[in-house]
Amino acid sequence: MTVHVPDSLSPTPSAPTYRGRYAPSPTGPLHAGSLLAALGSWVLARQAHGHWAVRIEDVDRLREVAGAAQGQLATLQAFGLVHDGDVLAQHTRDARYAAVVDDLLAKGHAFVCHCSRADLAAHGGRHLGVCRASGTRPDPAIRLRVPADTRVDFNDAIRGPQSQQVDVAVGDFVLRRADGFWAYQLAVVVDDGDQGITDVVRGADLLDSTARQILLQRILGLPTPRYAHLPLLLDAQGRKLSKSLQAVPVDARDPMPALRFVWQALGQAAIEADTPAEFLAGAVARFEIARVPTRDLVIAASHNTAATHDA
Repeated sequence: MTVHVPDSLSPTPSAPTYRGRYAPSPTGPLHAGSLLAALGSWVLARQAHGHWAVRIEDVDRLREVAGAAQGQLATLQAFGLVHDGDVLAQHTRDARYAAVVDDLLAKGHAFVCHCSRADLAAHGGRHLGVCRASGTRPDPAIRLRVPADTRVDFNDAIRGPQSQQVDVAVGDFVLRRADGFWAYQLAVVVDDGDQGITDVVRGADLLDSTARQILLQRILGLPTPRYAHLPLLLDAQGRKLSKSLQAVPVDARDPMPALRFVWQALGQAAIEADTPAEFLAGAVARFEIARVPTRDLVIAASHNTAATHDA
């Protein structure tokens, strides 16, 4: 089975009004990499005169840091990145995710899996159609059944044509984890569908997940958004800038240095502005997606250091 997706660079005249979103996980304060993703998604939505939603992706309760979501929202506000409508939090969506998974199980698209990591390790860590569990676990996972010869093709607005043989590269992937939490792949697809998201603009660390999400969209009968994956900011060792690497939070009291830095990292021409409002107005007028780097960027230690180069 091959899944083809329309060219993400070319919305059709009948396409719905642009609806984008920014979806941080509440694992700590926003850093430069977070701000780059937020700004990129915000400016494309504003250029399209569209809707820009914020969703808190707190489906993994074990990683959540108390107060992080409120801090992230306050930081976005301080930088002038104002969202439209109410903020959706995934922890309120358990019943919705359960209904979707129950329907997939009833239709044979999903199955209960008792395989442990040790069971899967002998097969490259992938689940390939048949459970190889050495016993029955009291806490099984639920997986999507990926048909043989499933290839997903799509065009990314920044990184160009993409193709993944999902059954070979990934195998049957998890919808509900063995610890009882809903998997990211399920939650993001259901949420994007329910929110009517037409355009997903996010970091390139999620590029590999896109084929899985498109496959699940097709099985659920949901429309597929257009995708654009922005470059990641990496440290000198090539690791993604993140809280786990003690990335320096952006300073909400002085937004302009960080705004200028991530704007440059997005490959855009300099903007003369003294306030976030002036800067963002210029950003909407001048942003060119063709200038966005197609590779990730290594940055200096400080989040507001302007030196970047391709990874």
